[in-house]
Amino acid sequence: MSALDIADRLFEAIEAGDIDAVRALYAPDAVIWHNDDGVEQTPEQNLRVLQWVIDNLRDRSYEDVRRSVTDTGFVQQHVLRFTRPDGQRAELPACIVVTCSEGRITRLDEYLDSAHIARITR
Repeated sequence: MSALDIADRLFEAIEAGDIDAVRALYAPDAVIWHNDDGVEQTPEQNLRVLQWVIDNLRDRSYEDVRRSVTDTGFVQQHVLRFTRPDGQRAELPACIVVTCSEGRITRLDEYLDSAHIARITR
């Protein structure tokens, strides 16, 4: 599976709320890191966060996608648009840098603006 195939499947799975499909894309020892807290997560820890996103942010769509293949995976900039629990529409711009090996994600670094993150839960 190419890096672009992995990218397509990852974001399609999140939009569809399919945690098992995301799990299948992560290598067992993958590392997921976010700039807002600097913590490296395991796949299972990250899947718990994604489950919260799926349970609480309706009508998820990744828009304004700009994606480039790299020697080791891909880089993607996008805007995640969604409906908050209070019914308000919101968006979260992000950039991710993904390393892939043997058809799976081995590392995912996600860059988010903390001001936008705060808008999700208020």
